[in-house]
Amino acid sequence: MADDLGAAGLRFEREGPIGWCFIDRPAARNAFTPAMYYGLKRAVWLVNSDPDLAALIITGVGDVFAPGGDLGGRAEPGDVTPEAIGPDVLPFLTIRDSRAPVIAAVNGICQAGGLLVAMMADIAVVSDRATFRVPELLRGIPDATYAAALPAHVGVAVARDLLLTGRRFDAAEALRIGLISRVVPHDDLRSAALTAAREILRTSPEARAQTKRMLNERYGLIDYQTMFGALETSTEPREGMRAFMEKREPSWIPPDLPS
Repeated sequence: MADDLGAAGLRFEREGPIGWCFIDRPAARNAFTPAMYYGLKRAVWLVNSDPDLAALIITGVGDVFAPGGDLGGRAEPGDVTPEAIGPDVLPFLTIRDSRAPVIAAVNGICQAGGLLVAMMADIAVVSDRATFRVPELLRGIPDATYAAALPAHVGVAVARDLLLTGRRFDAAEALRIGLISRVVPHDDLRSAALTAAREILRTSPEARAQTKRMLNERYGLIDYQTMFGALETSTEPREGMRAFMEKREPSWIPPDLPS
């Protein structure tokens, strides 16, 4: 099946020249499995290789866009993942570098890997109900994509705030700080995403690709070697993920911390 993305939690549909990729794993609140991360790459490759498709819109189901990876390590029947799980599974640079326009239609909760999908899309159209968070350090993960991309979007001071605290913030703040570019009433999200796709497709493909290349140079080095080295050798990511699953505070939080 040409439109099978190899992940049970993703669904691909066509609307004329627009491909829609639905993050559709409601039982796990749309948390990404490795196969889903890789399936997003497949969706980008599909719209770039199929002459009948011109753009991709990524959105979620229910009140969640995507909360990031499934920290429980769960998978779904039918998932297809490369044997070596590492940087090559992650879709973020593939989304960023896509010649075909990629729109993120953010319908609700958007954090961790889900927020990176929205940031790396050409345009993120966001529901006024959406909320955001960058929680990687709360889990002991030194995320390389965020370290490079977040300051490019919001500046170093705001990036420090969001990364070092992991605090939640709403769509209005995300728009104000320049993290995303469009906030619309929730019920208008679908039509607003299609409008954004039509607007981008009016620009010339070759000039658009060159402009994107120059814009993407602002991100600088993305140090996946340090990130995946820490995931393999540090005890912090394992403790952070266990604490999350066990609904407790991780061991590194100082005792008797004032409330």
